[in-house]
Amino acid sequence: MNVQRDFLLLATLAAALATPASAQTAAPAVAAGGSGKQEAASVPDFSGIWRHGSLPWLIPPASGLGPVTNRSRRKDNGQSDYASLVGDYTNPILQPWAAEVVKKKGELSLAGILYPSPANQCWPEPVPFLFKHMAMQLLQQPDKLTMLFNENHEVRWVRLNEPHPAHVKPSWHGDAVAHYEGDTLVIDTVGVKTDQPYGMIDLFGTPYTDKLHVVERYRLVDYDVAKADLERGAKENWRPGGPANTSNYNDKFLQVHFTIQDEGAFTTPWTATMIYLRDRGDWPEVDCAENRFGFEHEADVPKAGKADF
Repeated sequence: MNVQRDFLLLATLAAALATPASAQTAAPAVAAGGSGKQEAASVPDFSGIWRHGSLPWLIPPASGLGPVTNRSRRKDNGQSDYASLVGDYTNPILQPWAAEVVKKKGELSLAGILYPSPANQCWPEPVPFLFKHMAMQLLQQPDKLTMLFNENHEVRWVRLNEPHPAHVKPSWHGDAVAHYEGDTLVIDTVGVKTDQPYGMIDLFGTPYTDKLHVVERYRLVDYDVAKADLERGAKENWRPGGPANTSNYNDKFLQVHFTIQDEGAFTTPWTATMIYLRDRGDWPEVDCAENRFGFEHEADVPKAGKADF
């Protein structure tokens, strides 16, 4: 088992450090932004392992429209009740058809039925569902960023200082391009696959269309800057990954700000935030396919007579 695990970890890292097989060149469909390569000395060091430990994971904004949140709340502290995923279908960001999808998923949850999702069916997870993974490792390279997630060997590649191709071929994580704006890393993603059976951007089943456009802005911040986000996150989200112990945390926080728009599913763009703490501990392998008992009393273990993808 140890040999198998070590082989899988080495294979994952080898894949992460490899150059993508097919480079696409064309006039930009969506501009990558930025005016050129930033001096290496001024690029912030985002490399390393980062952990958020929260479910659900998106933190609503202090003001303005934000993500779908859970109507079911824990009785002890008022946080999202992870055992009852009932999305707020009255959120004004949702178009009527999308609100109906969220409502039906919530009705299943209230009936004690765990509806299938990319996570519990071991499928690749679209952006921003991908950030459900509680930890990620960032590898910064001159021409790209590689993001390793701590479950199911999911790897995301982000090209630096390149535009989207004129014709984006949809993929599981979409076409992601990035640039630096001073101390901020900006990642722009389009072209997330829609022809999949568990297409949703969060645990509440919120749908998306081929018009999904996600912009992430990464910054290294001090506690004073992260404090308000941490407090809103603690109020909204359950933290099974352990408490965010900031009293003896002597490092930067990774703040990720999302702007999400989709003319096919949402009435307007909306925002959310996530806060990660640097994790200098072990990087254990978590493989959904090997966890035969992980979904007992929740959902059937995925089975297939042929490859899914």
